[in-house]
Amino acid sequence: MRPRGSGDWASLCAAVPPPVNRGRSADSACVDGAVRSIILRAMSQTMTPAPLELHREAVLPEWTDYNGHMNVAFYLLAFDHATDAFFDHLDLGHAYRKRTDCSLFTLEANVSYAKELNEGDPLRFLTQLIAFDEKRLHYFHWMYHAREGYLAATNELLSIHVSLATRRASAMPEEALARLARLLAEHGRLPRPRELGRVIQVGRKG
Repeated sequence: MRPRGSGDWASLCAAVPPPVNRGRSADSACVDGAVRSIILRAMSQTMTPAPLELHREAVLPEWTDYNGHMNVAFYLLAFDHATDAFFDHLDLGHAYRKRTDCSLFTLEANVSYAKELNEGDPLRFLTQLIAFDEKRLHYFHWMYHAREGYLAATNELLSIHVSLATRRASAMPEEALARLARLLAEHGRLPRPRELGRVIQVGRKG
């Protein structure tokens, strides 16, 4: 899922893949068309401020390791707390799971570490929606030291909507797609995060 990155509506619609007929049913193709229609309808809606700031916490003592700083594993845990806040904001969190027996599972998560954090350091998180379709969300978190202001880490994720009854991917309800469309209408005008799609490598080829 790679959005085009410019702020015009053609690019926003391009962030949602067009219907591809590879043995899929007509109903499935109609769902794809509906997602794109929802994005276009969002032009007239009130936009959500961007990026979202939904979560804050502090580095706990048990999150530090023998190097005297926050261990790499707990960065991902803290980012997961930010994801929970993001899903709650979209009404796709715990209450949604209880109400619908559906949830969101992580397909891929990439973390980039920028600067050390220590016990007690306050954290704040920003979140940007990058793209979505009827089953998937592509989004990005920044983790900042809340007092000193520096960037500590970033987290890029891809999640999929799942029916817990079947444990298989399923389409999100239209009201959820509408909320995502309104958010993407705002977040699609933001610059793409510098770390988005980063590849691990030693040095750069000339």
